[in-house]
Amino acid sequence: MRPNQKPNVPNFSSGPCTKRPGWTPEVLANASLGRSHRSAEGKARLLAAIEGTREVLQVPDGYRIAIVPASDTGAVEMALWSLLGARGVDVLAWESFGAGWATDITKQLKLPDTRLLDADYGLLPDLGAVNFDNDVVFCWNGTTSGVRLSSGDWIPDDRAGLTICDATSAAFAMELPWDKLDVVTFSWQKVLGGEAAHGMLILGPRAVERLESHTPSWPLPKIFRLTKGGKLQEGPFKGETINTPSMLCVEDYLDTLNWARSIGGLKGLLARVNGNAGVLDGWVAKTDWIDYVARDAANRSTTSVCLSIVDDWFTALSDADGNAVAKQLVALLEAEGAALDIGGHRDAPTGLRIWCGATVEQSDLEALLPWLDWAYGEVKANFTPTA
Repeated sequence: MRPNQKPNVPNFSSGPCTKRPGWTPEVLANASLGRSHRSAEGKARLLAAIEGTREVLQVPDGYRIAIVPASDTGAVEMALWSLLGARGVDVLAWESFGAGWATDITKQLKLPDTRLLDADYGLLPDLGAVNFDNDVVFCWNGTTSGVRLSSGDWIPDDRAGLTICDATSAAFAMELPWDKLDVVTFSWQKVLGGEAAHGMLILGPRAVERLESHTPSWPLPKIFRLTKGGKLQEGPFKGETINTPSMLCVEDYLDTLNWARSIGGLKGLLARVNGNAGVLDGWVAKTDWIDYVARDAANRSTTSVCLSIVDDWFTALSDADGNAVAKQLVALLEAEGAALDIGGHRDAPTGLRIWCGATVEQSDLEALLPWLDWAYGEVKANFTPTA
């Protein structure tokens, strides 16, 4: 039967993600608008965003944090273009974003001594095959595959190369072992539901040492330049951004950090994420038409939960018809106002992707589940396959 109760907030997009509970535009009333970001007030707000990130994310004191342009993509590209070239590179890829970084390294930077360690959707590469004499580039959480790293135990303490980690859908949602990570990047619009276009670049001491001892052989655009005269420019790590940020977005990020503090900081955020993922886990366990893309439970994402349709009727369809079923399912849920933006990523296996980050209310996920079952039944009963 068609369910009666809908989620109060049906936003389950994996980015930009839903705003924090209780958010209204009024929280932006004190934004430093119409002022220079280099004014004392502007720099104070930017520094508050950096210091708040350190506090909530529990970043060690020896790590530097900067606000950079172009979201997580800009932060990763800044790290790749500024740091690579001193050693060989191992790139890990098990979904589209990791594959994208591999493309940048091999086809844009054209680094010859590069190894790609990849795996199909649903799996991790062989972590034991990583050469830590090389620099190592990887995502912590595969946003488009729903496969994550469960720990940093595979990373040695005595590594020679740098570890460069894209953590955009993991920061504020999963435990990050800072002693194992030399570079970490993320964006505001993921776990904390902030606004887009701004990224965060976190550099450990070994990454700073590399910046001050290695000069890339290629030209660096102005927005990528972190050093001057062979020394780290400290300004970006004190709120003096390289390019002009949106102070409206900064104010929104400050609000999300305050909300995170109010629920217990990182511990509270992780509890919400794990509780949300647990709701879906219980449903998947008792539902015969759906399963995880991630094959190993230990490596299943708790934020970008990726699901495949697995019942016999669906798997017997052609690829084109399977795609059509998934699109009709997503469209029906959107038309009903029960779920928005839950289609799988275009590069991923056909299925669904449901965000379970900290800004999602558990009650909304619980209300969503009957709609998923109802909508699939409706599409299945009324679908007409092509010839």
